[in-house]
Amino acid sequence: MDVLEAIKSRTSAATLAEPGPSTEQLQTILNAGIAAPDHGRLAPWRFVVLNGPDRQILAKAWADMRLRKTPGTSQADADKEGLKVMRAPTIVVVAARVDAPHKVPSIERIVAVGAATQNMFLAAHALGLGAMWKTGEAAYDDKIKIALGLEATDHIVAFLYLGTTVAKGKPRASKLDDYIIRV
Repeated sequence: MDVLEAIKSRTSAATLAEPGPSTEQLQTILNAGIAAPDHGRLAPWRFVVLNGPDRQILAKAWADMRLRKTPGTSQADADKEGLKVMRAPTIVVVAARVDAPHKVPSIERIVAVGAATQNMFLAAHALGLGAMWKTGEAAYDDKIKIALGLEATDHIVAFLYLGTTVAKGKPRASKLDDYIIRV
């Protein structure tokens, strides 16, 4: 699949299932990420790959977050919330490490990690896999970052869910003219 076709035909999967990416496919996806443009060649990306039972690390951290942030939540409800991470056989947590002072502003480093995530999403699509780009409250929780082996100062840009598409998402219906500002 050529890159323009991949961009045009890509949608987020609505539902994912087994199998997830093979070891070779995952290597291809991660290598696509590190090929992203990166001002200053700082390589600010960090990837935490969660396959199979490793997803329980995120599920537990997610459930613990719910208990901390929502008083009165039962353990059963928190555990149910944590199980949302089991929606895909593989999750790549994509984070930006921007704590070192540098002349390249932090925002440019974070955007580079966004570009890496898009490259990974397109690579997964080109390989015939489904993907979902998720964030939410968990992406900003320091305890979740630490549970995943990241630094509290890292910025989670995506929980990239990967697997086999069971149900496709809806394609974007908007038109280019909706986004052009005429001066």
